Amino acid sequence: MLPRTNVGRIALKGRGALSNPAGRYEHRRVDAVDDGWYVEDQPDSVATTVAPDHARTIITTNRSPDVPFEYSINPYRGCEHGCIYCYARPSHAYMGLSAGIDFETRLFYKADAGKLLEAELARPGYVCKPINIGANTDPYQPVERRMLVTRALLEVLARTRHPVSLITKSALVLRDLDLLTDLARDGLVTVAVSITTLSAATKRSLEPRTASPHARLRVVRELNAAGIPTGVMVAPVIPAITDHEMEAILAAAAEAGARSAGYILLRLPHEVKDLFRDWLTEHFPDRAAHVMSLVRDMRGGADNDPRFGTRMHGTGPMAELLRNRFQVACRRLGLQSGKREMPHATQLFRPPASAGAQFKLLF
Repeated sequence: MLPRTNVGRIALKGRGALSNPAGRYEHRRVDAVDDGWYVEDQPDSVATTVAPDHARTIITTNRSPDVPFEYSINPYRGCEHGCIYCYARPSHAYMGLSAGIDFETRLFYKADAGKLLEAELARPGYVCKPINIGANTDPYQPVERRMLVTRALLEVLARTRHPVSLITKSALVLRDLDLLTDLARDGLVTVAVSITTLSAATKRSLEPRTASPHARLRVVRELNAAGIPTGVMVAPVIPAITDHEMEAILAAAAEAGARSAGYILLRLPHEVKDLFRDWLTEHFPDRAAHVMSLVRDMRGGADNDPRFGTRMHGTGPMAELLRNRFQVACRRLGLQSGKREMPHATQLFRPPASAGAQFKLLF
């Protein structure tokens, strides 16, 4: 476990963040000071730990007009993918942990996720609406291979014929092809694959433990070939780092069979702005200041704009140019542009029997 300090960079194998700053809700902070004497060696790697998150409920209700779903489930807190730009990083502060290395290495999984979901779907007042899995952290991050939390959720949703959408940047989604094709037969599932860059070198530093760009395009191709409606999210678009790739990503996605596409401009809430600045200085020192200048131009002069309606795509001339480029490319490639596809076949939903109903039947 790394200490949470406010200074000092840490270069760790396979990790995106270069520091482990104290969370914004911590009352005590530690500042590293070089007194000229002993300097403790820094580790070159940190192991991932996974602990249960004993939540009472599992479905979150969203009120944002910027997303096409009202219900969502996040199987995990924290994400081993290590994407430096991840807007979910600040959520670790609620756990008394850092948005830096802690977010990538200290993970929490929803214990008894399948049972919790069944209980909520069985509530008398439950109204069936599409559920999104993966709105915050990736449901197919590496730890899912052994924890099987996302698969447990999909098993319940398939059994109850409940519509679901998924967003991921992992090839592990293909493991659940059996459940996804079953849901797709009744129009109950859509998938969005996030592709940030086609450059393997950029991907390695930007999102170190994610699938390669080639592997993500293979996922798009195989899911669509299996009859599962799959689109692409060009997200996030980072000015002067990845924005020049937008048309190429959309063309590759269309060639792989993608039906729809969307994009999201880089967001830098709370601690993310400082983590991202450190990453820029380390990997793109020649253009770090220019990148942040462009970000501020599209965020009303600030590092981040959290307002509904503008937070996803930005404002100003540069943001408008990006929007036009996206729309022109989608029209040329025959991609449905705008918000992600969502399944809407709610009439097939079969609520699971509640524990009380089972007791009455047995009695």
